[in-house]
Amino acid sequence: MSSFKEIVTKAVIGKAKKTSTNSFSLTPEETPNTVLGCWVINNKFSGSKSNDVCVVNGSFDVNVWYSYDADKKTAVTTQNFNYTDTLKVPLKENYNLSDASEIIVRCLKQPTVTDVKIDNGNVLLDIEKELGVEIVGDTKVRVSVEDEYDDYDEIVDDEDIEVNDNYLEDSSEN
Repeated sequence: MSSFKEIVTKAVIGKAKKTSTNSFSLTPEETPNTVLGCWVINNKFSGSKSNDVCVVNGSFDVNVWYSYDADKKTAVTTQNFNYTDTLKVPLKENYNLSDASEIIVRCLKQPTVTDVKIDNGNVLLDIEKELGVEIVGDTKVRVSVEDEYDDYDEIVDDEDIEVNDNYLEDSSEN
């Protein structure tokens, strides 16, 4: 005969990913002639709840290597950019996004420069990234429990040991 118990635990109640491309502009000290390379580093982010959506706030540094002075000299300029992405994560039925929900954000594809142009001394960048969000919340699991279940192994002594109650008296006679 079995009965059921409910266990309250944490589980993923919603999961989604979003790929986004954002445009940024940076102005180097010198007027660039040619962009020789671009890279994105130090991507940092965190997620929070706002009404019924997840908001990811983050930042990264963009390094641009360029030539100037009629392509006779080179330099690298760095600038920090902030970004905000909003994700409407679909939740499993009967769940709501609450203050007790934990929001876990992962970077599924690191930010990379997909396009770069020079326009009137400014460097225009398109940067693509992919973020994944998991929402963890309380849920219940119903499990079957057997009544009177005993998982102890019974130990049975195979031989009976006789105890000599007069051991001390017998040893003093020797």
